[in-house]
Amino acid sequence: MFHKVKSVSPLPDYKLSVGFSEGVVKLYDIKPLFEKIPAFNYLKEHPEEFACVSVDVGGYGIIWGDELDLSCDELWEHGEQVSTPFDGLMSFGDASELWGLSESTLRKAVSYGKLVNGVDVCKFGKQWVVSKAAMKRAYGEIKR
Repeated sequence: MFHKVKSVSPLPDYKLSVGFSEGVVKLYDIKPLFEKIPAFNYLKEHPEEFACVSVDVGGYGIIWGDELDLSCDELWEHGEQVSTPFDGLMSFGDASELWGLSESTLRKAVSYGKLVNGVDVCKFGKQWVVSKAAMKRAYGEIKR
């Protein structure tokens, strides 16, 4: 299964906090890569560059400029899941992509009571957020 990266933040001691579209956050330690993949020693030698990490276009991984990258699969498989108050929450955009639905279908589900506002979903400004549990209950397992 493809796990799209939504956010990445550098942490002390060469660790990364990586947010995925499924509403999961994982902690990824790049120190083991210093020995496995010599190109990553650049980040060890230039610690200020480590902070320049960003999400690759499309969420397929993370990058440091044009020279270094890690795939979403690597980050998912070798990252350690951490608990946050936002676990299992995702935008309507991410949920519609994962379940193969349109965002208007989800908005209609709220108006018809299939997804309950304040319980299953919540609106922050113009952005709707839904829980993964509510999506599974209403639409079954992730489709893609």
